Amino acid sequence: MPVGLGPLPVLHPVPGFRLGIASAGIKRVGRKDVVVMEAAEGSTIAGVFTQNAFCAAPVTLCRQRMGSTPRYLLVNTGNANAGTGKPGMVAAERTCEALAELVGVKSEQILPFSTGVIGELLPADKIIPVLPAALENLSEDNWAVAAEGIMTTDTQPKGCSRQIQIAGQTVTITGTSKGAGMIRPNMATMLGYVATDAPVAQPVLQALLREAADLSFNRITIDGDTSTNDSCMLVATGQAAIAPIDSTEAAGYAELAAAIKEVLLVLAQAIVRDGEGATKFVTVQVNGGGNRNECLDVAYAVAHSPLIKTALFASDPNWGRILAAVGYAGVPNLDVEKIDVYLDDVCITRQGGRAPEYVEEQGARVMAQEEITIRIELGRGACSETLWTTDLSHEYVRINAEYRT
Repeated sequence: MPVGLGPLPVLHPVPGFRLGIASAGIKRVGRKDVVVMEAAEGSTIAGVFTQNAFCAAPVTLCRQRMGSTPRYLLVNTGNANAGTGKPGMVAAERTCEALAELVGVKSEQILPFSTGVIGELLPADKIIPVLPAALENLSEDNWAVAAEGIMTTDTQPKGCSRQIQIAGQTVTITGTSKGAGMIRPNMATMLGYVATDAPVAQPVLQALLREAADLSFNRITIDGDTSTNDSCMLVATGQAAIAPIDSTEAAGYAELAAAIKEVLLVLAQAIVRDGEGATKFVTVQVNGGGNRNECLDVAYAVAHSPLIKTALFASDPNWGRILAAVGYAGVPNLDVEKIDVYLDDVCITRQGGRAPEYVEEQGARVMAQEEITIRIELGRGACSETLWTTDLSHEYVRINAEYRT
């Protein structure tokens, strides 16, 4: 069951952004697995993508087309179209060309996205025939249905929406994401789509997305695997009646940036809460680092340790595993006598050894919770970083062992 992830909240329509859903039966007959998203003419679009060198054909095409004033996003689930070589590129291009012909734009204005099984060729002959149905279904109110249409092993759709006031006008930010396993975004099997009706210049939008992704999607990990298909897109339709935001100093930028960062963080944490087989939502906070990188090295060492993750699943306060992970994180000249470690508010180790006041029952109480914070104080400087992760359960192994069966 997802950890602390309830039903979808109200997802406000974004003026100038429509979504349509259809069923191509890519992996299962009758499943909604094709989503078309339409951005109004004049919209600006920003994107961040996986850094996996074996990236999927749609990621390659998206990167090539980001400078071509994109208008449509075409998403399919059930097939990643990764590891498919030139035939995969041809298949992705075919779907884009078919959609472009239907809507009367250039093929380069279509951005494709795929998620699902790696190594299988995209079934373009299944997708192309249902594109008219997806276009007929286009509506600004279709966020919730689209959130379901981009799911793979997710157990629940994920979405977030905020409305803020800028210069007396209501500005909307709404988004959805998918992902539950093969999660360690590094851009950025996660996808994220966020739209706003604010008018934002593309360079400003791109910089904002990179910053927001670094604070959200690039701070989550479930199993340490960076997917071949990770993509996160931010669309600004410009329909709100406010002055264009063409720089970070422009009126309204600070308010918009804060709201977008909040939406992306909620969407990213929702992926962790719905992690494959997850029973715990775990915050790993590292304070007192000498620099950002060593804080992240320690945090990832803890978040990726199979021994720590299985202890979390068992609600076992085996704090020695945390110390071991901190020790092998690769921080140069690490003085272990300066390190304190906490489970929530319980100090389990002080100055590199067991805290004198700590008793096992305190740690067991925290580890039995669904939401846990592991806080590590390095005592080396003023830098801090935070990651979000899960435990590692029997169910995670079952899901991934049976993924193709």
